[in-house]
Amino acid sequence: MRLARALSRPHPTSVNVLGIETSCDETGVAVYDTARPGAAGLRAHAVYSQIALHAEYGGVVPELASRDHVRKLLPLIRQTLADAGLGVRDLDGVAYTAGPGLVGALLVGAGVARALAWALDLPAIGVHHMEGHLLAPLMEDDPPEPPFVALLVSGGHSQLVAVDAIGRYRLLGDTLDDAAGEAFDKSAKLMGLPYPGGPQLAALAQTGTPGRFRFPRPMTDRPGLDFSFSGLKTQVLLAWRDSDQSDTTRADIARSFEDAVVDTLAIKCERALDAAGSKVLVVAGGVGANRRLRERLHAMVAKRGGRVCFPRPELCTDNGAMIAFAGALRLQAGQRSDASVHVAPRWDMATLDPVA
Repeated sequence: MRLARALSRPHPTSVNVLGIETSCDETGVAVYDTARPGAAGLRAHAVYSQIALHAEYGGVVPELASRDHVRKLLPLIRQTLADAGLGVRDLDGVAYTAGPGLVGALLVGAGVARALAWALDLPAIGVHHMEGHLLAPLMEDDPPEPPFVALLVSGGHSQLVAVDAIGRYRLLGDTLDDAAGEAFDKSAKLMGLPYPGGPQLAALAQTGTPGRFRFPRPMTDRPGLDFSFSGLKTQVLLAWRDSDQSDTTRADIARSFEDAVVDTLAIKCERALDAAGSKVLVVAGGVGANRRLRERLHAMVAKRGGRVCFPRPELCTDNGAMIAFAGALRLQAGQRSDASVHVAPRWDMATLDPVA
């Protein structure tokens, strides 16, 4: 295989890995070059969002998502390779999201990736979507070294993970119901904000008055690292129903809701750092782009004499760059998937093989 030959050289030349992400409603493609350090390794990336397609329905329609990936993926691969100044025969490996996610959407990306790998005689690797998010901050300059604690916070996940090494993960805490991002989206919908509601609510919160509404910080009054955000939606519903429903009140509720989520995440992160005996926190996932969360976690970790690491904002949401990078690390370690087109809509990250 070309990747193995390239890595066997005393001073490997450029090793370009194509990454494909199609787990839900974003089509992401990227090329990561392992011969370039840090952020420079990302030669090109592009994301096509299906927000406009699903807005009419107020949420992602799986069948429509799959069909749109079929339409957009090959043109996006061509565009990304052109942006990187590469052709398909300059590639040395292919990585794709194999799960978790929507099964139809996953199969589109996996099928294209396996076909490319077979046609070009390249190694390919199926990547765990959440491992991609977890490792995204390691693409930046001066990346953190394991061990550290990771907060994975998105529309589908709110997890605290002890990262002993790449591929060696211990789940410290998980959501018992709604993830933080899901609670953002649903709370926004309750107040009549357009889809997708989470970013709309966060933007509105910037103009809200803090403290006008007091929402609980769920599960912070007891030991443990699990999350529960479904009750906050009820608090939002009751506050909105019993208010004058003015624009000012909507902004004040948004601010109080966001403060409750941010405080809860920060409290749990501090507990996780104590439990793991770590001073390094890595934050990834779509909610990791939230400005107030970033500020709060920076302040909390700095006070402890530690360090918090985020990916750049455009790499917090689903993207091909994180898949290319995670795949490159595993391909370099000699791991690869077989030739079958296999995806896992549900996949426990603790079952992953370590990266030697």
